[in-house]
Amino acid sequence: MIRPEFLAMLRRFSEVIWASAIIGFGLWLILLGGYLLTPVGTAIGAFGVAWAILALRRQRFAQTVEAPGIVEVDEGQIGYLGPQTGGYVSIPELTELRLLSLRGRRVWRLKQADGQALLIPIDATGADKLFDAFASLPGMNTLALVAALDAKPSTGSTTLSLAAETKTIWYRPGRGVLPGS
Repeated sequence: MIRPEFLAMLRRFSEVIWASAIIGFGLWLILLGGYLLTPVGTAIGAFGVAWAILALRRQRFAQTVEAPGIVEVDEGQIGYLGPQTGGYVSIPELTELRLLSLRGRRVWRLKQADGQALLIPIDATGADKLFDAFASLPGMNTLALVAALDAKPSTGSTTLSLAAETKTIWYRPGRGVLPGS
């Protein structure tokens, strides 16, 4: 009989465990040596290291599910279906990504070029899928994305302000007005 806590931990770190197995396989091929196996093992090991780094970032990005609603990421769009609010935004049309602290709850604010914005709680069901969607944005620094979630909001008074803290994670540089055109 395996304890449920241990099974939950294995599920949480399963991608990291698989990446470690790939690294081990690459190292095994390197140790076998030869003109063919050493470069192949090096390539497989490098792939495993890159996968492990990405898996660790995804694991740090994931939150425990505490907020109502479901997040969907499908074919270039992000959707949030909540009990009172929700909607969809197009990933190629995103112009800004912010992390807000709104009435004691941290939410992602995704804004499109047409001004439409979508608020998604960071701890909604399926919010861990947002990491890959956000990582696909041009110029996104995934290390800054994960670091923004690690930073805990201050516990100041939020009675007068709707959004106590706002942190811009990413924005798409605008075209602006070109002089002389």
